[in-house]
Amino acid sequence: MTITESAQAILPAPWPEHRGAASTGIPPLNSGDRLTRREFELRYTAHPEINKAELVEGVVQVSSPVRSKQHGGPHATAVWWLVHYTTATPSVAVRDNTTVRLDYENEPQPDAFLCLEPEHGGTSRLSEDDYTEGPPDLVVEVAASSAAFDLHDKFRAYQRNGVREYVVLQVYERRVAWFVLREGVYGLLEPDEAGIIRSELFPGLWLKPEALWTEDLAGLLAVLQQGLASPEHTEFVARLQAAGG
Repeated sequence: MTITESAQAILPAPWPEHRGAASTGIPPLNSGDRLTRREFELRYTAHPEINKAELVEGVVQVSSPVRSKQHGGPHATAVWWLVHYTTATPSVAVRDNTTVRLDYENEPQPDAFLCLEPEHGGTSRLSEDDYTEGPPDLVVEVAASSAAFDLHDKFRAYQRNGVREYVVLQVYERRVAWFVLREGVYGLLEPDEAGIIRSELFPGLWLKPEALWTEDLAGLLAVLQQGLASPEHTEFVARLQAAGG
């Protein structure tokens, strides 16, 4: 019996309620393994000692220990920034380090993402077993550098699956690459004359990369508050509320 057949025989649903299937003889989960999403979920479920693993373009990536300034700091700041945006914007949810079922060969766990509710045009939904299915509307990933797979394999997977905005925080280069999907292809959003990048999909979501890299939280928040006070954000909120948000 193949692994796929075993998965179908053992699991009535992709993710069982309880982990701990080591006694079944299920193989370990290692970086570089080439698996289907079904096989990936079976092995991930069987090995609760693994804190984070992703399936990107059919290849497993098991995360290494996370460094503080290289990843933990920018990650926390990005989530803080997105949470502030959602508190002023109805029908938009933020998720932190949450599994996403994209397609047969892709099940990433983005550092953070925003989802617009489906009834307001959002492209993802919540599954019966409480996982995000389909592309989030905006994804944020923290990458060590431009060589990271966030800008290669993940980039292609997110582009092909229709993630409408993709923000990559490149720590080594101290650069924010903010991609927007146009006609199925990612193009870069450029900062304005004040050095501010403005989301096209989420009006009022403004970011000044300089404040991010200098850990100037007050400056980061001040720029976001400008965005939240803009006519574009006010109109966006009014549309959401009029539609039942």
